[in-house]
Amino acid sequence: MSAQADRKTENLPQWKQEEVDDLEALIENYESVGIVGIAGIPSKQLQDMRRDLHGTAELRVSRNTLQVRALETAGLDDLVDNVEGQVGLIGTNDNPFTLYKELEASKTPAPINEGEVAPNDIVIPEGDTGVDPGPFVGELQSIGANARIEDGSIQVMEDSTVLEAGGEVSADLANVLNELGIEPKEVGLDLRAVVAEGVLFDPEDLDIDIEAYESDVQTAAARARNLSLNAPFPTATTAPTLIAKATGEAKSLGLQAAIEDEDLMPDLVSKADAQLRALAAQIDDEEALPAELQDVSAPAAGAAGSADEDEDEDENESADDQGAETDDVDTDDDDDEDDGDGAEGLGAMFG
Repeated sequence: MSAQADRKTENLPQWKQEEVDDLEALIENYESVGIVGIAGIPSKQLQDMRRDLHGTAELRVSRNTLQVRALETAGLDDLVDNVEGQVGLIGTNDNPFTLYKELEASKTPAPINEGEVAPNDIVIPEGDTGVDPGPFVGELQSIGANARIEDGSIQVMEDSTVLEAGGEVSADLANVLNELGIEPKEVGLDLRAVVAEGVLFDPEDLDIDIEAYESDVQTAAARARNLSLNAPFPTATTAPTLIAKATGEAKSLGLQAAIEDEDLMPDLVSKADAQLRALAAQIDDEEALPAELQDVSAPAAGAAGSADEDEDEDENESADDQGAETDDVDTDDDDDEDDGDGAEGLGAMFG
């Protein structure tokens, strides 16, 4: 506690000191502490809001002077300027963005009274008012609504803006809105500022589109992964994909070069068998394919090898789908050359 704050709490009546202590306890017990406006909220509705917040946040309403003392004692001077008018202290262990979203969602429509300032444009919508013909049509017209009597009732012919945001509500407008059941304002706890981990957040900082923000984060993560894959720069996330890609490229190179490696032999045999059968199919001779192979299907090992290649391709495609512009190994030309070599060898065999 600072010396200045200490002096301010000297000679306080016992009940005021106890109130300041309770406010200080609220500040101490929560990770996020803010100031909320409570003007215009009926007492019963305020109690309902306090009850709805139970388990998520704690609201305490007290004299402004006592709230200021508690904030200064706790070192939250940044919030003091927001203690003006009818306000309360709110504490929560949620982050400020969650608190703001919850308080905004809890607001409810309410009538507006004479002399109040319109929080937004007040519009009387097009349609049947449900009011029988009478003096009320004149009242609507006097406040600027395009209204007339049709089909036995008073109709508003088009959406009519009768007061722009920031304008003061007249007695005539308040009466018309009340008659039509239009509630143009929202009543609820108005978060003015909140401090979390020493950082001050204003409502403008907290009013964000959560879905758009999440989309931006996902896009940034995908681009970072793409950069890591193309660099290549291994991380815990990209290492499996990089290893799978390198494995597939090494295997493709081994097959193209016909390296007699133990792991490649099943695929090499499968490839040679496929080339043999393709060539035999082009020869108009039932005995073009050796008799011992005519009733034998392609080697299972070769099929397994093909499946392995498919898996490698799937890995690469998965990386491409997330924005990774990886270079695919081009095997078409080499395969054609291998097919040619196989044809010459087998031609010599059957020649």
